[in-house]
Amino acid sequence: MDDQVIQPAAEVAPGLTQVQRVTNVFAAPSKTFADIKAGHKSWWLPFLITVLSGAFLYTAITMQVTWKTVYENQQKLAPEFAKRMMDQMPPEQRAKADAAGPKNQAVTWALSPLGVLLQDLIMALILWPTINFGFGGKATFGSLFVVTVYAGLVLWPIRLILGGISLFAGASPDGFNIGNPAPTNVAAFLNPADTNKALYALLSAIDLPTLWCLIVTSIGVAIVAGVKRPSGYIAVFGWWFVVTLVIVGIAAI
Repeated sequence: MDDQVIQPAAEVAPGLTQVQRVTNVFAAPSKTFADIKAGHKSWWLPFLITVLSGAFLYTAITMQVTWKTVYENQQKLAPEFAKRMMDQMPPEQRAKADAAGPKNQAVTWALSPLGVLLQDLIMALILWPTINFGFGGKATFGSLFVVTVYAGLVLWPIRLILGGISLFAGASPDGFNIGNPAPTNVAAFLNPADTNKALYALLSAIDLPTLWCLIVTSIGVAIVAGVKRPSGYIAVFGWWFVVTLVIVGIAAI
């Protein structure tokens, strides 16, 4: 009997480092997402960058605006039914609500990175059946989640850092809208109190970093799913269009 020939195992090419994956999101996103598809799915660095960017804006708000002003600005922008509810509160209850409001705003913003992570999970959960069943892809949920985390690098840090810079540069605290903190869309230059709410919501959605993030996400989804680029664009931009319509519709009510 001939001796069995044992073939040496094929060498697996080492993956990119997390720093390389982060930089390639901006310079060559296809490399980052091909690396994710190959099984390299660590995502702590992009999440850490988002957390630090949020801390920068948090500091700017605390120093330049104050959370009391943030709360007061949000009260001015509240829907009419919410304003009526506040006006109908007994004086003592209203005083407690106004005292707790700034603290609640600060705590909510401090926990916002977890909200970003939850949003990424939901996005991946929606795109998973969309790209697989709708376009014949073979993406895993884990790969799509990591894609959304890395793609968020061209959205969250940019908006958070620009928002902080604008405050340190002298932006008016009274006009600060925590829901739209960066001058990256037309709505940021409008007074939300004097602008049609549906129009303001639409102009806020047409945001440069957001559009960049959608493009990068589309590329990543197509790569990890093994489908053509147009399929990724249709899946991602299609859902963005639906969500935008819902947000604008709610704002119009």
